[in-house]
Amino acid sequence: MVRRILLGSHLRRLRETRGITREAAGYSIRASESKISRMELGRVSFKTRDVEDLLTLYGITDEAERTSLLSLVKEANVAGWWHSYSDVLPSWFPTYVGLEGAAHLIRSYEVQFVHGLLQTEAYAHAVVSRGMKGAAADIDRRVALRLERQKCLVSENATEFHVVLDEAALRRPYGDRAVMRGQLQHLIDVSERPNVRLQIMPFSFGGHSGESGSFTILSFSESDLSDVVYLEQLTSALYLDKREDVSQYEAALKQLQQDSPGSAESRDLLRGLLQLS
Repeated sequence: MVRRILLGSHLRRLRETRGITREAAGYSIRASESKISRMELGRVSFKTRDVEDLLTLYGITDEAERTSLLSLVKEANVAGWWHSYSDVLPSWFPTYVGLEGAAHLIRSYEVQFVHGLLQTEAYAHAVVSRGMKGAAADIDRRVALRLERQKCLVSENATEFHVVLDEAALRRPYGDRAVMRGQLQHLIDVSERPNVRLQIMPFSFGGHSGESGSFTILSFSESDLSDVVYLEQLTSALYLDKREDVSQYEAALKQLQQDSPGSAESRDLLRGLLQLS
């Protein structure tokens, strides 16, 4: 996924530098303007012949530069491990899983559920079962994918994860009492990890900057990649990477972090909820 985005953004810069329209670029490879747009956003796979023709159109004749970019085509087209789950995922979600796995920093606000990276297996099963109507085997596979995603938090180069959970997500039960108690204890435990910053936005605070709902900001170590804001909807998702959009969500999350109790105080809040559960 990251390789697709890198290659797409490089092709977009080359096109814009030469003053070539997407329509003209599409015509050169016998494709539509919308396909060029999808290629430049890293949303589709790349054909070597198409990239070769675009590089020629953009005046890239240096063999070393062409070879370097064409090598990205092969890397960009390698299927990620999550593609084996594509039959039980909504069409827009594999893109997010690829970005999540490549991010070095994930910042998020959640109001409806405990974030997927922090869910226990039992809690995840309860959430997926409620939202997904299908065979038990398909539900199990969706849960397995969610647990596989969590490995990014415990790998050798573990992802930095900063999350603010609204207290509403903790008060809304999924599964029975034992499931919720297990989830609360898991949150207490995982919040002790050095790469995880977990804060709880309490009901007592009142209105706050997360009024627009849940969102996630993904940041990457590659300097060519801009931050991406992920907004999940009922039947689709939005991926925002314009600087002005990202900045507004960053400001909202920063305010949420400032207004929420710190990590230690949030753990105390979780312990209180655990005693009441």
